[in-house]
Amino acid sequence: MGFGAGLSPKAPGTVGTLIGFPTYWLLSLLPAAFFWWVLALLFAIGVWVCGKTGRALGVADHGGIVWDEIVAFVLVLGLSPPTATWAIAAFLLFRLFDIWKPFPIGYVDGTIKGGFGVMLDDLLAAGYAIAVIGVARSYS
Repeated sequence: MGFGAGLSPKAPGTVGTLIGFPTYWLLSLLPAAFFWWVLALLFAIGVWVCGKTGRALGVADHGGIVWDEIVAFVLVLGLSPPTATWAIAAFLLFRLFDIWKPFPIGYVDGTIKGGFGVMLDDLLAAGYAIAVIGVARSYS
């Protein structure tokens, strides 16, 4: 439930994504190599935790499960320029792709179940956000 963010009565995924900001800032205190290893570990833990939570709740990708948003958004922030403007753009782009679910995100969301599926669709949304930021950076 992502530090309680998933219990939000409105837009738990968005609230979970917001938790990505302090999570990123905390992890950014680590040396860069450790940052990426810890993020990979958080993804792996997320596969297990999201799968277990989904089974306990009886819904594979319950809206209250937001660990996937947190970890994926930390990835986006880690690959975005470190300014407030880019952080806001990263947030908006990640939420857009996580909600809209363009191909293959929607396909993954609908077909790959369990913790890996829960984590993977947000990882793909992060990939789209990172790609758009990369293109935008090349024009700025």
